Amino acid sequence: MSNAKIAALSPFAVAVEKGKSYNWCACGLSESQPFCDGSHKGGEFAPTKFVATESKTIYFCGCKQTGKGVHCDGTHKKLAQPQAD
Repeated sequence: MSNAKIAALSPFAVAVEKGKSYNWCACGLSESQPFCDGSHKGGEFAPTKFVATESKTIYFCGCKQTGKGVHCDGTHKKLAQPQAD
């Protein structure tokens, strides 16, 4: 599997609602970051479903290189500028 496109070099802070499902974009191609808009179709990536267990602010990974599922783990701090199309 190849690496996803870097969508942002910072996390996306999102106020999530308890019990609600969110589909995090894993490919980096979505125009609706950090969430999936279907841009991955035909490729090797699929969105990652996240279900909020409580209402709070979640920091969704923007660089798409995290090792913690949908959550930012700081990997973006080690990356260069976003990849060119």
